[in-house]
Amino acid sequence: MEPQQNPVTRKNEEELSFADLLNESFARDEVIEGEIVSALVLSVNKDFVLVDCGYKSEGLIATNEFPSVNGEPQIKVGDRVDVMVESREDETGHMVLSKEKADRVKVWDDISEACERDEVVEGTVVGRVKGGLQVDIGVRAFLPGSQVDLRPVRNLERLIGERFQFKVIKFNKKRGNIVLSRRALLEKEREEKRGVTLLHLHEGAVMEGIVKNLTDYGAFIDLGGVDGLLHVTDMSWGRVQNPSELFQVGSKVTVKVLKYDSEHERVSLGMKQTQDDPWLKAQELFPVGTRVKGKVVSLTDYGAFIELIPGVEGLIHVSEMSWTKRVKHPSKIVNIGDDVEALVLDIDQENKRISLGMKQVEPNPWTLLEERYPVGTVIRGQVRNLTDFGIFIGIEDGIDGLVHISDLSWTHRVKHPSEMFQKGDEVEAVVLNIDAENERFSLGIKQLHEDPWGRIPHVYPRGARVKGKVTKVADFGAFVEIEPGIDGLCHVSEFSEDHIEDPYSFVKAGDEVEVMIIDIDSEERKIGLSMKAISKAEKGVDYRSYLAQQKPSAAPMKNGKGMGTFGEAFKDKLSMNAVSDKDKE
Repeated sequence: MEPQQNPVTRKNEEELSFADLLNESFARDEVIEGEIVSALVLSVNKDFVLVDCGYKSEGLIATNEFPSVNGEPQIKVGDRVDVMVESREDETGHMVLSKEKADRVKVWDDISEACERDEVVEGTVVGRVKGGLQVDIGVRAFLPGSQVDLRPVRNLERLIGERFQFKVIKFNKKRGNIVLSRRALLEKEREEKRGVTLLHLHEGAVMEGIVKNLTDYGAFIDLGGVDGLLHVTDMSWGRVQNPSELFQVGSKVTVKVLKYDSEHERVSLGMKQTQDDPWLKAQELFPVGTRVKGKVVSLTDYGAFIELIPGVEGLIHVSEMSWTKRVKHPSKIVNIGDDVEALVLDIDQENKRISLGMKQVEPNPWTLLEERYPVGTVIRGQVRNLTDFGIFIGIEDGIDGLVHISDLSWTHRVKHPSEMFQKGDEVEAVVLNIDAENERFSLGIKQLHEDPWGRIPHVYPRGARVKGKVTKVADFGAFVEIEPGIDGLCHVSEFSEDHIEDPYSFVKAGDEVEVMIIDIDSEERKIGLSMKAISKAEKGVDYRSYLAQQKPSAAPMKNGKGMGTFGEAFKDKLSMNAVSDKDKE
């Protein structure tokens, strides 16, 4: 416990101190302008602060030279402040003083001492100037761009407002010139950390670091005085388009050393390697037949890649996108970023491949067609397309039925469907067959009507005499239409009892002629006609005896070969107009 001071003694000391101060004030009658002195605050008002510097007259300081909060100066009566004497006396008889100038001189002294002792100073970046930055360390100082960081900083403006420590590398009080360096401090700090880091750095080591810089291809990680590259492909098991999706400069990360080249001081890092490969459980998570949901992350000409979980993607081939649409490019169905549902069709865990189907999550419309359109059903639709082999009629959205050219007409010999139909025509057809497995829908138009060849043998029996119009003349005879769409062949040997060398001189297209039915084959849809038999009949020769007289040896010749019957002749001569099975295929 300290002994109590005698009140009389304390009073004597106070009187002595006051006396000393008074004597000192008398001794200092002369005030030196530019001198820094200590002043006692006597009063504070809106414009000025009145202080006593110990001289004959009191001094005034502008109130705005003191810090303020909400307009209130942070100074009160009784406080002591250092001030600079600007003028010994103004027109009011007061000394003119400045706190700001005193502070500035003091800062310069402090900085000068820090330089001599090789100490750091602290300041705030306040602006961008040519060649670098301006820093407030109590006075304005210059920070060159090359001294801002260990690596060049592209955007210096982002540092404005930041507070750092600096080393003074150039100081000239007389010129008011101060040059700072932050890089010098960082290099020193880096070397200290580097020694510790190198003790623990080896391939396979898991370390913590800070993201130092980002590029399109990766991120540079500061492991503590040693930088390593974390390539974009080693950031995540999932797909990463740009490192900025995962990191920001200054972020803390845990990485694994994949490769360390001590000679060239190159370090390759991986972050995904700190986690298990998601493909190890892919077969367990996505067995065949499982319905899955995912996001479209990439499109190619042949399909879309779907991310099921980060690091595991499946492919939906264009052929598996729609039951009914012929997808030329996946962008016609999906876009990057879309959420889709699909079915796992196959999984190859070893090669990291999953085949997905999008159409399989919906019922196959082809399996429902047989129920909706049983064979024999008459449908009505629009002609969507014409080809050399038939027409396609729209049945449902994405499902067309084919009417083969051979099923367009019973009687009309169609060379091309455009002879009968145009794209957009509304037509009726009957369902002939549905092959759901191969996705084929067969229709027929001629089947809407009765086959006229079912009645032809009854309407035109052998020996019947009919009149018709010559539709075509050929070297071997003439075709005669006996009713619309029904033609028969009158061989050149059946033109006349006389030998006809040139059939074109005997008949021509458009002639009306009378002929006799001498042969008929409803299966082959061929009719044999004769004008000579009419002439014989008029002479009283019955057609039966006339036909009996026709022998294979007496049949007309073509290419040096004999034709035994008219049926054979028809088969040969009409083959050019018949639709072969090969055409139907």
